Amino acid sequence: MPDDERPRERLERLGAQALKTEELLAILLRTGTTRDDALGVAQRLLREHGGVRGLGGADLPTLASSHGVGNAKASTIAAAFELGRRLSLDGGDARPSAHSPEGIVALLHDEMQFLPQEELRVLVLDTKHGVLSVPTIYRGTISSAPGRLAEVYRDAVRRGAAKIALVHNHPSGDPVPSSADVSFTAEAVEAGRLLGIELLDHVVLGHGRNRWVSMRRRRLGFDDE
Repeated sequence: MPDDERPRERLERLGAQALKTEELLAILLRTGTTRDDALGVAQRLLREHGGVRGLGGADLPTLASSHGVGNAKASTIAAAFELGRRLSLDGGDARPSAHSPEGIVALLHDEMQFLPQEELRVLVLDTKHGVLSVPTIYRGTISSAPGRLAEVYRDAVRRGAAKIALVHNHPSGDPVPSSADVSFTAEAVEAGRLLGIELLDHVVLGHGRNRWVSMRRRRLGFDDE
C-alpha cells in the first residue's frame, strides 16, 4: 500500500470522517500479523462480529482471542467504544433524558441488543429524568441476590439521585421477561422504597428496534399500577 494511502496518513490528510470503519479500526490496531496487515485484521474482525455494532458488544476475552489482536489491542478497542458510548451520553447542558421506556430504548437499544451475554445496566436519573450515569452492574444471568440489589442502587445513593431505571438485554433476541426478571424487579422496587429512590421502569431488550418490553407497563414486578 502506498504510504499516502495508509489509514493513519489518510486521517492526517483528510480527517477521521473520511475514513472507512475498517481504516479507523486499523489505526487502533496499529500492526497486523505475518499473514495480514492491520487493515486486513480490521476487516476480518468486522466480518466475524457482523459489523461495528457487534464488535462494540464483544467482551475482552472474545476480542483478545481473535488472531492478530491479543489483550493489549483488545483493551484499546474496548476503550475506544466506551469513550464513544460516554460521549453519546454527555450532552453537557443538554443531558440525555429518559422520561419514558421509549426514551430508554432510544438511548441503549442499538448498543445492547446484540451483546453476546446478558448485561444489567442502571440509568441513574436526576429530578428531571436527565441521565447522570449508566453503570453496568452485572454480566451473566440476573440474580436477586442481596449483593446485586446493593449494586443496583450504589451509584444512585452516592449521587443523591431520586430515581433510577433498569435495562437488560436477552441475547436470545426474545424480550419476554422471565420469572427471575419479575422476581428481581419486585425486590428492586421494594429496596428502592426503603432507600427513598424510585424505580421508574425495568426495560428488557431483544433483537430489533421494536422488540422490547417495559415491565412497568406490563405490571410485571411493579405493584403500584
